[in-house]
Amino acid sequence: MASIDDLLSQIPINQIARQLGVDEATAETAVKSALPTLAGGLGANAQDPNGAASLRSALHDHSGTTLLDGGIDIDQVDTDDGDKIVSNIFGGERDRVASTLGGVGGGSGVGSDLVKQLLPILAPIVLAYIAKQVTGGGSSAPQTQGAGQAGGGLGEVLGGLLGGSGGSGGLGGVLGGLLGKGADGGLGDVLGGLLGGGKK
Repeated sequence: MASIDDLLSQIPINQIARQLGVDEATAETAVKSALPTLAGGLGANAQDPNGAASLRSALHDHSGTTLLDGGIDIDQVDTDDGDKIVSNIFGGERDRVASTLGGVGGGSGVGSDLVKQLLPILAPIVLAYIAKQVTGGGSSAPQTQGAGQAGGGLGEVLGGLLGGSGGSGGLGGVLGGLLGKGADGGLGDVLGGLLGGGKK
């Protein structure tokens, strides 16, 4: 099943640290903060029919990628594509998200400039991971159940990434509900819950 820990285990922290010019502990802190935020942003966008269609199109575009095969090589990540993905996910809130994430971890050295460099690296990886999970292309990927169900596999994958599943409650359940039911609520609400720890 999809999980942040599974995704995190595939990300070469040492390569990211080297590319960003920081130590591995700082890179790991930044990555651990950014991954659920990217997934949460995708979930928030997917509650809108246009956003959901855009996400499905992006997932289709990334479904054939070999980015996750044989270990991720950061040098193979298309950061220009990543920059577009981040802009689509966060829109006008991009700088605020980076600033908020940059403050996570206290005095760990993670700042908004580092996060702004990191998000375009991680975004294509997150999309490739979700695409593999939804299409069953990953080694531990569940096959999507009932492709006709609204939100189906995508809601489950995003829910799993955020620590919940189906109807188990928690933030993952909320995002799964948003994807399946088109409930109201903005990106700020979802990200506020993510960055504030959410409620179980």
